[in-house]
Amino acid sequence: MSAFNVGNYVSMNNLKRDFPSSIVVFLVALPLCLGIALASGAPLFSGILTGIIGGIVVASLSGSQLSVSGPAAGLTVIVLGAITQLGSFQTFLLAIVIAGVLQVILGLVKAGTIANYFPSAVIEGMLAAIGIILILKQFPHAVGYDADYEGSESFVSTDGNTFSAITAALSKINFGAVIISALSLIIMIYWSRFKKLKSIPAPLIVVVAGVVLGILFQSTELALKPSQLVSIPVVNSFSELTGLFSMPDFSQITNKDVWVIGVTIAIVASLETLLSLEAVDKIDPYKRVSPANRELVAQGIGNMTSGMLGGLPMTAVIVRSSANVNAGGKTKMSAIMHGGWLLLALLLIPGVINMIPLSCLAAILLLTGYKLAKIDLFKKMWHAGKDQFIPFIITILAVVFTDLLTGVAIGMVVGIFYILRNNLRNPYFYKIENDGNIHIRLSEEVSFLNKAAIQFTLTHLPKESNVIIDGTNSRYIDKDVLEIIHNFKHSAYSKGIIVQMINVRDKYDLPPLKEMVYNAASHSEIKN
Repeated sequence: MSAFNVGNYVSMNNLKRDFPSSIVVFLVALPLCLGIALASGAPLFSGILTGIIGGIVVASLSGSQLSVSGPAAGLTVIVLGAITQLGSFQTFLLAIVIAGVLQVILGLVKAGTIANYFPSAVIEGMLAAIGIILILKQFPHAVGYDADYEGSESFVSTDGNTFSAITAALSKINFGAVIISALSLIIMIYWSRFKKLKSIPAPLIVVVAGVVLGILFQSTELALKPSQLVSIPVVNSFSELTGLFSMPDFSQITNKDVWVIGVTIAIVASLETLLSLEAVDKIDPYKRVSPANRELVAQGIGNMTSGMLGGLPMTAVIVRSSANVNAGGKTKMSAIMHGGWLLLALLLIPGVINMIPLSCLAAILLLTGYKLAKIDLFKKMWHAGKDQFIPFIITILAVVFTDLLTGVAIGMVVGIFYILRNNLRNPYFYKIENDGNIHIRLSEEVSFLNKAAIQFTLTHLPKESNVIIDGTNSRYIDKDVLEIIHNFKHSAYSKGIIVQMINVRDKYDLPPLKEMVYNAASHSEIKN
């Protein structure tokens, strides 16, 4: 793993894109870090700390240029249950350290190559689902109804489910919040038309406008409630700051429950990270490929650091990462700087940060959601064929109505079904030559699953025809399929069929396991 070299990324050309993008990611990450910490039953400071570490530490070590790490909504249930089960936050921190160590080991043994096997349609569906979730979940915040925590992705919410929360929000609209979110959307949509001001990030203008309107609305019917504003811990002295940090309780190292939770976090966080990494590569305008194994090592070091200082478990997060892409981020400096902004906000201007309305930040996420779930994406997947469209749609529905990992798992099952279905239908290539000969060219791998399709084709060949069965491209043909082919050759004369076999051996041996592992590892090195 190569060391991070600032000189490779800090250039005026890159900073023109990364600086404004880092501000956007900071504004998006800030309420998410706080909301996830709140939902996890952890101190608010732990959420901010995790975002800082995810930005500065993980991004520096990661090979991904656009991925942003931080506390993940998908881990809130695990974290809340773990803290309750273990009885103390310090004991839970030990589980995070263990999870980090396990992730480093997973990266070193090349476990990240599993990312190569996520079907494209499932990743596209996950992205669109995240976009839809952002729109559905941020709408209540945009109209001033903040019952559910900022950053929630689960279909089940405080008021029952996502749709009932929207219904409740429509009955409890705060018009001050609506004005702020509506103006925020207008600014972001039309800001690019002002060419002389284009260099100033639109979300920054949105936040300034939101703070100003929030002040103007005070003492009026449009006034915002404290719950409708960002709320980060206010640090007044160095001793107060140091008092916010926590250390893991290493005396619990032999506690079986700590290890079970550590393993659970390592597995879930690694899967979410790999899914997010694949998704970010999909929307990267430069189509760069992120090294998955290196990412697992970076995440492991990040989680070890977070556990040692009093943070939460982290993953690469698609919401923040997609906001980074949509804001024009170009290199990892955007993610690193966003971590720096979180730190400076906590230390220098917590009072100003606490004046930011959640409704203007919700507007930023609403626009991000729209860009992830554009109608054009649905049209593209429809034209790609039903073997792409059906897994895509099912993944969307499953993610929206369950959660990220469950939804993707369901989408994977459907995607794999179509992959197997296509493979079963394509064990060979059938062509009638100009001279009337029927040319059957066998695929590279012909397994017993292809037995029925080949049997059907050979049985239904026209009488008195010349058939060429070509195994030149085949590295392996299952013995059951070979038996069918040889039996057909011996019996074909009864139908007047002349069979010619080219490069079809009597026996094919599977390559030694050692060779198969070596080839797989060599192939994965290209990506990792």
